[in-house]
Amino acid sequence: MKAPPRAKPAPRAVPDKYDLYELCVTEPVRLVKFLRAVHAHTPRTLREDFSGSAALARYWAASDPKSSALAVDSDPEPLARVRECARVEAVRADVRACRKKADVIACTNFPLGYWHTRDELVAYLRHARACLNPRGVLVADTYGGRDSLLCGEVIQHLVGPEDERIEYVFEQRSADPITGRVVDALHFRVTLAGRKKATVFRDAFVYDWRLWSIAELVDAVRDAGFQSVDVFDRLGAALESSARTTARVRVKPVRSGMDLDDNYVVYVVARR
Repeated sequence: MKAPPRAKPAPRAVPDKYDLYELCVTEPVRLVKFLRAVHAHTPRTLREDFSGSAALARYWAASDPKSSALAVDSDPEPLARVRECARVEAVRADVRACRKKADVIACTNFPLGYWHTRDELVAYLRHARACLNPRGVLVADTYGGRDSLLCGEVIQHLVGPEDERIEYVFEQRSADPITGRVVDALHFRVTLAGRKKATVFRDAFVYDWRLWSIAELVDAVRDAGFQSVDVFDRLGAALESSARTTARVRVKPVRSGMDLDDNYVVYVVARR
């Protein structure tokens, strides 16, 4: 009697653009530890504004059973990833309309650039401050330095969780030093393991941003009423206890612009 034929394995799916964004752009594990460290107390609730696929919110909730998160974004498509994630609530809304409170509000991967005027920026920062619990912190980032207003591409090659070969391209398509406006685009090229043909995601994400300087962000934070503000150029040094998921990192703010790299990403931490 012949053995039944074996079923063919299901073909591996190509990661979608949100998977690729999370693999190539986000660092939720390191960032969660940084957020807990700069809060300096015991934060329980995170609100991720401009959350996209909510990678940070999902990891925050998963990293500690006592923690919960809000993922706020106006686009319903990436927010669908939050479904069935324990202790994560998806809020489809303009971040300026969401009044839900949190211990930490995170605006990372440069979304403050969506505000093209200082009035818009300060109005959002005031709203965010009103949504923070006592002793809460707002954390936002920006990039700058020698090449920040030059056009060009930065290319990285990574290997995905299923041994996919991924080419990630960050393109600065245009930059105006007078207005500070930049247009940035993200492209991905994916080749599954054992295959030769690649899938290309051209213009997977395109951003029209105002590139705020550190000084502009610090001044805007102060005008929005925050008690204090620090600038960090690293997500933290060695873990105090690497064996624990909730271990804190050691963080130290920048005290002089001379300490920054020629091209940098910094984290502005505003305390309510």
